[in-house]
Amino acid sequence: MSLKADVDHVYYTSKLYGPGDAPSKHLWVNIRETERGKWKVLHFLSSTHRQAERVNLSFSFPFYGHLLKEITVATGGFIYTGDVIHQMLTATQYIAPLMANLDTSLSKNSTVLYYDNGTALVVQWNRVYLQDNIRVGTFTFQTTLHSDGRIVFAYKEIPVDVSDINSENHPVKVGLSDAFVVLHNIEQIHNVRRRTIYEYHRVNIQKSKISNSTAVELLPLPTCLQFSSCGPCVTSQIGFNCSWCSRLQRCSSGFDRNRQQWVDLGCPERRNQQCLLVTKIKNGTSHHMKHTSFTSTSKQRRISDLTTTPSSETSTTNKLTARIRAASKEKSEELQPTNISADDVNTGSVEGSGKVMSGGLLAGIIITTIVLLAAVFMSIYMYNHPTSRASLFLLERRPTHWPILKFRRGSSRPSYAEVEIPGQDREGSVIIDLKQSFVFPDRRESEQKEGFIVTDQRVRFLSPESS
Repeated sequence: MSLKADVDHVYYTSKLYGPGDAPSKHLWVNIRETERGKWKVLHFLSSTHRQAERVNLSFSFPFYGHLLKEITVATGGFIYTGDVIHQMLTATQYIAPLMANLDTSLSKNSTVLYYDNGTALVVQWNRVYLQDNIRVGTFTFQTTLHSDGRIVFAYKEIPVDVSDINSENHPVKVGLSDAFVVLHNIEQIHNVRRRTIYEYHRVNIQKSKISNSTAVELLPLPTCLQFSSCGPCVTSQIGFNCSWCSRLQRCSSGFDRNRQQWVDLGCPERRNQQCLLVTKIKNGTSHHMKHTSFTSTSKQRRISDLTTTPSSETSTTNKLTARIRAASKEKSEELQPTNISADDVNTGSVEGSGKVMSGGLLAGIIITTIVLLAAVFMSIYMYNHPTSRASLFLLERRPTHWPILKFRRGSSRPSYAEVEIPGQDREGSVIIDLKQSFVFPDRRESEQKEGFIVTDQRVRFLSPESS
């Protein structure tokens, strides 16, 4: 049965292929058909539970427009793409062909291996079991990261409906997620900063569509980060409100991993008026040159006409003098005073005051209507455009009561822990250490998405270098 469907996720377009579709077989990378010597087994991940290991890429992989040179492969059926390692790897910044409570230590035949051919990286979870339900059988699936940004999920063995997998001890997700990190100085403690992670987008793939011999292809859509100059940035029409920051020499919508710099340097600078002016000047240069040549030609023709016909010039001057005198005479007649009675004056004043009162009332009604309409449209705009400065202004100034998460750097084999509320794997925006739980809509999507509270943990940075 064919399950092919195209879904627009703002940053990506997903294509789902069923067992009967030819791409399902083509997208699966067979170990036997590749150079077996280039497949590398991650031995540490092949005999453990809830662990992750860093893998360096031989190429730059664009993820949400950001170029990645290394990733973190986890035993739980997903790849972590963030720079900062913490214990919430399952929360956000992931590529998840099948995130679940998988345990490779339950069988000697379970392995996690990868293959890098210079333009694509394949990571395969081979014959792995669910820790809390071994009886269902083994899972074999893989994900492929291409140098052009394409992501492929391919499934060989899925013994149970993914929707039925228990998420009490580990979240179950299929899709993508990305977030940005913001540092906040803590005034009470010197050289200590609080690190906050905001998930700004997530791609959810229907779990019920995942089965044996199916595949999902995720195609990247254009982002503001692809523009390297001001003109193409501010005039782009790709579905994002792209702005140019001259201080950073960067194009952005304000919602990406570099948001910290974007905010600290006050980007964008008043809607890039200088940039727009330069762009308009460049576009209008040719038109201006054409207009100038035409004007100079017409002037030359007029001068030649006046030079060659002096008699016509004299007659024309006489005619203009006569017309000016006639006009002056008419104007003097119009300015002569006329007799107006007192009754006419009173009537005119009453009518004038009535007109002023009715005009003021009408102006008040119009202003009130405009204010109400502006408030309504502003609410709709902020709901559909969470990346706008107005939305972010309200979002970042809510009272804080969220706990803080422990981060660390430099670990090539980090462990991760389940931190989501047991049994509540919410298909929405994950926010770690947020100000306060708030409703956060996806761009161009009507479904509202909600964050969750994490366990109470503390972050400690004793020096600026460690942050």
